[in-house]
Amino acid sequence: MKHYPILKNKWFLYLTEFFAGVSVMAVELGASRLLAPYFSSSQIVWTIIIGVIMIAMALGNLYGGRAADKDPDPARLYRRILIAAVWIAAIPVAGKYVILGVSALLVLAVNVNFLIWAAFASCMIVFVFPLFLLGTVTPCLVKAVAESLDESGRTVGRLGACNTIGSILGTFLPTFVTIPAVGTAATFLIFSGILLAIALIFFISSKIKKPAPYVAAALFVLCVVFGRNNSFAFWEKDLVYEGESVYNYLQVSEDPKRVILSTNVLFGVQSVAMKEGGLTGFYYDYALAAPVMAGKEKPSVLVLGNGSGTFASQCVRYFPGCAVEGVEIDGKITQLAEEYFSLPAEVKVTEYDGRAYIQTVEGLYDVIMVDAYQDITIPFQMSTAEFFTLVRDHLNENGVMVVNISMYSDEEESIGRYLSDTIASVFGSVAAADVPFSTNCELFAVKSGDPAALLAAGTEKLAEPELKAMMEKAAASLRAYEAGDRILTDDKAPVEVLGMRMIDSLIRDELGYFKDIFEKEGLSGLLKSLGI
Repeated sequence: MKHYPILKNKWFLYLTEFFAGVSVMAVELGASRLLAPYFSSSQIVWTIIIGVIMIAMALGNLYGGRAADKDPDPARLYRRILIAAVWIAAIPVAGKYVILGVSALLVLAVNVNFLIWAAFASCMIVFVFPLFLLGTVTPCLVKAVAESLDESGRTVGRLGACNTIGSILGTFLPTFVTIPAVGTAATFLIFSGILLAIALIFFISSKIKKPAPYVAAALFVLCVVFGRNNSFAFWEKDLVYEGESVYNYLQVSEDPKRVILSTNVLFGVQSVAMKEGGLTGFYYDYALAAPVMAGKEKPSVLVLGNGSGTFASQCVRYFPGCAVEGVEIDGKITQLAEEYFSLPAEVKVTEYDGRAYIQTVEGLYDVIMVDAYQDITIPFQMSTAEFFTLVRDHLNENGVMVVNISMYSDEEESIGRYLSDTIASVFGSVAAADVPFSTNCELFAVKSGDPAALLAAGTEKLAEPELKAMMEKAAASLRAYEAGDRILTDDKAPVEVLGMRMIDSLIRDELGYFKDIFEKEGLSGLLKSLGI
C-alpha cells in the first residue's frame, strides 16, 4: 500500500469515517424532505427511503471490502468520495426533475401501488449511487488503518464508533439546524461540501497531480450556483414565501382575492385567507356548521391542526365573542399565520401534537375541529377509536366534533370509510357533507340528537345573511352516515396503506382516458392526443 504523509498518524482516516457517517444520515433525512412534496412524508415513504439506503450501504460494504483487498491504495477511496460529494451536490439541481420524470412515466404504466413504485424508483435513481460509494468507506479504512491482525478488532471498533457518532450528529444537525435554517437544498450542499473538503485535503496534501479534484471542485461550485437559484420543489414564481420547518416544506402564494398556504404537496391548499374577509369557497365554510349545530351564540372552539388559522378566523368573524383555541405542531406555520394570514390576536395557539394536547387539557368545548389529515399523511394516533373517545370526552353535552377528511370516498375499503366507521363507533350520531368540486368531506359527530335537525334549528337563529345562506347550502348536502365495522385502533391503524389505495383510485379516475391511449397506442399515440 502506498504511503501518504497525511495518513501517517491515522487521525485523518478516523475523521473520514466520522464525516462519512455524518453525511449518510444527512442525506437520508434530506431524502425525506426532497420526496415529501411529491409523495408525502408517510411511514410508507420513510420505509422506502430507509430500505433503499440500506441496500446501497450493503452493496457498498461488499464492493468496498473486495476493492480494499484487491488494491488498498487510499487514493481510490478518496476518488469515490469525490464522486459521491459531487453527486449529492447535484441533487438540489436535478432531483426534482428526476422525481417528476419518474412519476410521469409510472403514472401511466402502474395501476396499483403507484406511490410505492414511484418513490422507490426515484430513491434508487437519486440516492443509491452516492450512498453505495459512501458504503465503501468503512471496509477500505479498516484495511488502511489496521497494521496487524492483532489489532484488527480494536481498529474496527474505533472506526465503528467514529461512524456511529458521526451518524448521530448527522441525524440531529439536519433536523434541528440546517433544514429549518437554510433549507433542504442547502443541507445537501453543506454535507456534500464537507465530503468534498475531506477528499480535497487528501489529494492536495498528497500532491497528487490529477485533474479529478479540480473538476470535482468546479462541478460543486456549479451545483451551489444552480442548486440555490431556483425553487426547491416546484416551478412557481413570485411566491410570497417559500421555506421549510422541522416538519414541512412550506409555500405561501397569493392572488388578487386570497392568500394560500400549501405544505408538502404538489397540488392543493392547506389554508386560505380571503383578503376582504368572508367565506373561502373551501371546506372551512361547510365546517362552520359545527358551531351552528352547537346552538350557542358564543361557542368555545378547539381546533386540532390549526394551520394558518382559517377555521379559527372564521369562527371569530361569524361568532363574535366566541373563545377559540388552536393546536398546531408546526410553530413555523403559526408564525406564517400571524405574518401573512392575519390570525386574530384572540386566537390562542399552542405548539403541540393534537392528541398529546387533548390528553393533558382539562376543559370542555362546544366544538372541536380535527383538521390534521393531509392527503395520505394521516397521523395514525389521531385516527383511532381511542383518540375520538378523548375528543368526545372533551365536548360539552351538546358539543359537536367536525373532522375534515381530505381524500374521502365511498369505496368500501377507503380511508374515508374507515375513519367514518371509527367515529361512528364512538359517537351517537354522525352525518357527512361532501364538499363540491373536491375530495373533501366534513364529518359531524354528536353525542346525541340528529346533526341535520341541530343544523336546521341553529340556522333559523342566524342573523348574518352570508353565513345563513352557507348553512342552508351545507344542510342540503348533509346526509346521515350509515356505520360499518371498519374500526381503527391504537393497535391497528393502517392509514398509510388505506391512503395509498385512495391515491391509486384517484389516479385511475383522473388519468384513465390517457392511460387507455398509452396502453393501446403507446407513447406516440399519447403525445398525439396531447397535441404534441
